[in-house]
Amino acid sequence: MAELKDENQVENVETNENEVAYEEVAEEKSSKAVDPTLEGLQFFYESNKKMINYVGGGLAVIIALFVGYKYYWLPDKEKEAANEIFFAQHYFERDSFNLALRGGVMVRNADGDKTMMGFEQIADEYSITSVGSLAHYYAGICCLRTGQFEKAIEHLQQYNGDDLMVAPVALGAIGDANMELNRVDEALKFYLKASEKNSNNFTTPIYLKKAAFAYELKSNYTEALNVYERIKREYPRSGEAKEIEKYIAKVRTLGNL
Repeated sequence: MAELKDENQVENVETNENEVAYEEVAEEKSSKAVDPTLEGLQFFYESNKKMINYVGGGLAVIIALFVGYKYYWLPDKEKEAANEIFFAQHYFERDSFNLALRGGVMVRNADGDKTMMGFEQIADEYSITSVGSLAHYYAGICCLRTGQFEKAIEHLQQYNGDDLMVAPVALGAIGDANMELNRVDEALKFYLKASEKNSNNFTTPIYLKKAAFAYELKSNYTEALNVYERIKREYPRSGEAKEIEKYIAKVRTLGNL
């Protein structure tokens, strides 16, 4: 009997301990529950704490990567590209278009002798930089000067800069390449775009005159006359305006205008 009593006492003690432990866990869970009296952002945060902390950590990583890319990695790449394009520009200015385009010759810089990159390689390897975009422009002009008209168009269309002089010339060069390929309508379209891009007293009248000539090829003498007269009216001091009366008289005669 004494043994049975002792066993009952042990069971009661264990039961009481289990009840106490259960109550403590319940209280702990209750203390962790979201207070229903919280409002607005505080309630949202308490309800979604894990998700918010996870997303916030992800955003912090993205911001850190962006800062590193924009302020450290990209400037270094721009500097590398600028050093490479210097040599290709040297040959371009001397009308050595094939060398400037493809590179391959030995040049000397501060670190010693190296193989020069051409505009094509620079445009490919530094495509995300502004110098890489400029290399596409130079490569396009090189291709245009060496009779590679389709390749010229491909390169020039990848130039995305907005330089006051280079941007309109790039568009105009696409027009020239199309004209060489006897695509007069395409040429006209790009000549008009070039004339409107960064309007100025130098490039605008040049491409207006080319557009007028394209209209002549299409036998659209009325539009050709309108463009020639615009050059006379808006750009009287330009080189294109010096003999503009001759062109005006010609299209008047051809079109009986």
